[in-house]
Amino acid sequence: MRVVVVGATGNVGTALLRALHREPRITSLLGMARRFPDRGAAPYRHAEWRPVDVAAEGAGEAMIAALAEAFRGADAVVHLAWLVQPNRERDLLRRTHVDGTRRVAEAAVRAGVPHLVVASSVGAYSPVGNNVPQDEDWPTDGIPTSHYSVDKAAQERVLDEIEAAHPDIAVARLRPALTFQGDAARSVARYFLGPLVPLRLLRHGRLPVLPLPAGIRAQAVHADDAADAYRRVILERARGAFNVAADDLLLARDLARLVDHGRLVEVPPAAARMALAAAYDARLIRTDPGWLDMAMTVPVLDSTRLRSELGWVPRRTAAEAVAELLRGMAIGQGMRSATLRPATTRPPGSSVLPLRHRGNVRIPESLDRRLLGLYLSDHFTGATAGLERMEFMAGTYRDTPFHAELAEATEQLRAERELYRDLLDRLHVPRRPHRQAAAWIGERAGRLKFNGRITRRSPMSAAFDTEFMRAAVVAKVGGWRTLRRHADEMGLDPRQLDELIDRAHGQLDMLERFHGYARERAFRNGQALGSFDVEG
Repeated sequence: MRVVVVGATGNVGTALLRALHREPRITSLLGMARRFPDRGAAPYRHAEWRPVDVAAEGAGEAMIAALAEAFRGADAVVHLAWLVQPNRERDLLRRTHVDGTRRVAEAAVRAGVPHLVVASSVGAYSPVGNNVPQDEDWPTDGIPTSHYSVDKAAQERVLDEIEAAHPDIAVARLRPALTFQGDAARSVARYFLGPLVPLRLLRHGRLPVLPLPAGIRAQAVHADDAADAYRRVILERARGAFNVAADDLLLARDLARLVDHGRLVEVPPAAARMALAAAYDARLIRTDPGWLDMAMTVPVLDSTRLRSELGWVPRRTAAEAVAELLRGMAIGQGMRSATLRPATTRPPGSSVLPLRHRGNVRIPESLDRRLLGLYLSDHFTGATAGLERMEFMAGTYRDTPFHAELAEATEQLRAERELYRDLLDRLHVPRRPHRQAAAWIGERAGRLKFNGRITRRSPMSAAFDTEFMRAAVVAKVGGWRTLRRHADEMGLDPRQLDELIDRAHGQLDMLERFHGYARERAFRNGQALGSFDVEG
């Protein structure tokens, strides 16, 4: 079977790639996303990749045609693409959620795909005032004060129209509860909480109390269990709606026990909503009050149909899924995709790109410890500046054909920086944080060049940015080659260093192609260059 996954780099998409890779009946897998992950990292390396932005403005017919071409020959298309942030850009969210779903569905029809599987949500359901489990027949008119719920309900109407107009295509819609895994912890914190929430307090249960709205309850499902539900739907070419939730229902006292040893303060829901609205308006958090409205009024899911018809049984409870998420939040856990990227501070005891070695990593007596330490520290400093610039480029040039590859390179550079950090720690070489700070400041200062423009970025800036990154990558290759020369005596794995050198040459090839794209357009009168004309 050939399966296409649209939105394959997020929470469920990453888990689904793992599940489909293990399934012997899946022989071909295509991942599509706005931003490529690190395609050399598991599970992303198990798929082919194509870039796509289902919300591209003004690209309706062209987008459908491009999607149809990508879908041709597929046995199933799974549509997972969804935006949580930017929460305040309502037009962009609706264009992604509703228009994007319509484009994917129409492309699947045009390509003759026999099975369309779409991620709906418990949020599509109309509100209830009790804890009685509801099956898939409960109305899907959404919760009016939640933009997420409103868009999920509108997505359901798009699928209704496709089913009515094209009864030959099997349309399945999965409506999961809150979907968690440790690898999505940093993204959940980033999208819903924001930088001011003290997540590190979760590590040792140091919150004095946990305030929660009185009467709140939650269902959850582990991302791997949700992925197993998708896998079963795909293999059986099932159609219709399926609720997806673990057995246990978490009440306020259960959530408090998971977060902070049961120290719970229940707050009247109206007061909690007012406080949330004030914090959101002050831009202290990223969660608007509609999310609380949805949490308080969505129905409890009855997953009997998924269990009885497809044999689905969750391997983890809701409490276990939440506990794993909280542990991941405390250490900034993530994956090597732009959506799930980890915290910049490495989780204790882990490495984003594990350092492979033979025995003990060491600086032998034959090498000058002080000079080699300075050399490696300087390369770590360079990796810091290079990552900052690549992150900047991936964000600034998001409307160019190279956005996906720039995002992929960003994840690679982030992993390589963590490898250097790991190496310095194992060698007991000081990182010299003042140099990291200086590199960060210098890189940011380098962005301030006006290049003939004051209020907008100049198209010429793309050429300069690319030249900066090419020089940085060339220098990085020199560092890897130096380590490769001394790999045996330092206890390093030379094959890993060969892989890093090959990867760097791939980055140089991408940057050369991007530079050609940029210089062709940078100096022509009236030539727009993607997002080079955005403010900033």
